[in-house]
Amino acid sequence: MTSSQVKVNMGLVMGLAIGAALGGLLFGYDTAVISGAEASIKHNYILPNMAWDETQKNFFHGLAVGIALLGCVIGSAIAGPLATKFGRRAGMMIAAALFFVSSILSGFPETFIAPIGTLGVDTLWPYMIYRVFGGIAIGMASLISPMYIAEIAPAKHRGLLVSLQQIAIVVGITLVYFVNMKIAEAGHGDDTWINALGWRYMLASCAIPAALFLTAAFLMPDTPRWYMMKGHEAKAEKLLHELNDPDTAKATMAEIRGSLVNHSGKLLSFGSGVLLVGILLSVFQQVVGINAVLYYAPSMFKNVGMETNAAMLQTVIMGVAMVVFTIIALFTVDNWGRKPLLILGAVVMAVSLFFLGYLYQTHQQGMIFLVTAIVYIAGFSLSWGPIVWVLLAEMFPNSIKGTAMSIAVAAQWIANYIVSQTFPMMDGNSTLIALFNHGFSFYVYGAFSVLAAIFVWKFVPETKGKTLEAIEGLWKKS
Repeated sequence: MTSSQVKVNMGLVMGLAIGAALGGLLFGYDTAVISGAEASIKHNYILPNMAWDETQKNFFHGLAVGIALLGCVIGSAIAGPLATKFGRRAGMMIAAALFFVSSILSGFPETFIAPIGTLGVDTLWPYMIYRVFGGIAIGMASLISPMYIAEIAPAKHRGLLVSLQQIAIVVGITLVYFVNMKIAEAGHGDDTWINALGWRYMLASCAIPAALFLTAAFLMPDTPRWYMMKGHEAKAEKLLHELNDPDTAKATMAEIRGSLVNHSGKLLSFGSGVLLVGILLSVFQQVVGINAVLYYAPSMFKNVGMETNAAMLQTVIMGVAMVVFTIIALFTVDNWGRKPLLILGAVVMAVSLFFLGYLYQTHQQGMIFLVTAIVYIAGFSLSWGPIVWVLLAEMFPNSIKGTAMSIAVAAQWIANYIVSQTFPMMDGNSTLIALFNHGFSFYVYGAFSVLAAIFVWKFVPETKGKTLEAIEGLWKKS
C-alpha cells in the first residue's frame, strides 16, 4: 500500500504529535529565556569579580549563558538508551519533571545557601549547577520528542508532523521573548529592577511549560515501535489499529517486525555513513549561528544604539518571524523535499550573515539590521530549523535509532555550546571590534552556511515520502 492510500486517524495522530512537541516548547523557551537574563547575569555575577581580566570575563560570561548546553549534551547522550530501555513516554516525563524543578532553582540559585535575594559571585556556581540540570532535561526532550512523533506518524505526513517540533521550538522562543519583554516593562525598563528581580522571574517562568509537558506525557501511550522492540505486540497492534485502518496496521506491524529481526542493534551495522551524515547535519545546524542570534538578540540590537525596551521589542518581532516562516515550512517539507530546502536555506543564510557582518563593520544603524536579521531567520526557519529534526527522526534504522540519535543530538548540543561560548569571546574582543566592529562572528557563521550547502548537495539523500523501514535501504554498509 502506498503512502497516498493509507487511511489515518489524523485527529489522534495530531493530538499525540502536539503532546510530544511540547518538549520542543521547553527547548525553545529555555533557548531564548537567557536572552532577557544574560545582561543581568553578567551584571550580577561576572562584572563584580575584579580578579578577572577582559578575556576571563568574556569566557565566564559565555559560560554562564551557555552552561545549560553542557547539560543538554549529557541529556541527549543518555536519552536514547533511556528511551530504548524505559520507553519514549517515560523519558519525556522524566525530562519535564527535572526541568520544572531546575527552572525555579535557576531563578533563585541562593535557595539552599543564603537568604532569598542574595546576589553576587558566591551564587554563580549554584546557578550554573541548576542550569546544567535544566539542560539535561532539554537534551532528553530534544531527542525523545521528535523520535516519538516520527514513530507514530504515517510516512505521507511525517515531515509535517515532525516539523511540529520546530513549530513548538519557535513558539517557545517567541513566547519567552514576549514574557521577557512584559517582565521588563513591569519594571518600566529599569535595568536596576531587572538586575535585582526581573531576571529571576524570567528564568522561573520556564516551570509553566514544563508542567504542561509533564501532564501531556502522562496522558500519552508509548509508540508502536517501542512496544514491538519490548515484545508487547498486543499493545503495538492495538495502538496501530487506533492510528490507522486495519490493513495499514497489519502492514506496519510486519514492517516493524522485519526491521527488528533482519538487523542487529550494533551501531555500525548499517555502516558509518548514516551516523556521520546525522552528526554533520546536527553540527551545521548550529554553526550557522542561529543560537548566537537567539541568545544574544537584545544585546545585538543594543550594539546599534537601541534602548532596553526597544531591543526587547525588536527581539519579539524577530521571534514572530521565526514562527511565521516555520509554519510555512510545514507546507513545503513534504512537497518540495528535504534536500532542496536545506540547500536554499543555507544560501539565504550565508548572504544575510555576510551582509549583517558588513552592516556592523561599517557602523550602519536603523531598521536595516532588523530586516536583515529577519531574512536570516527566514532562511533558517524554512530549512535547517525544522528539516534537520525531521531527518534525524527518520533517517536512522529502527534497531540503532536510540543510540544513533543520542550521538547526533549530543553533537548538536556540543556545537551549540561552542557557538554560545565563542560568540561573546569574539564579540567582546577589543582587537576584533577595532577591525570589524561587531561583525566578525557573522562572517564566520556565513562561511559555515556555505559549507553546509555544499555538504547537503554532496552527501544527504532525499527521504521525502518514504516509510521509516524503506529509508533503511538508502544506507549501504561501508
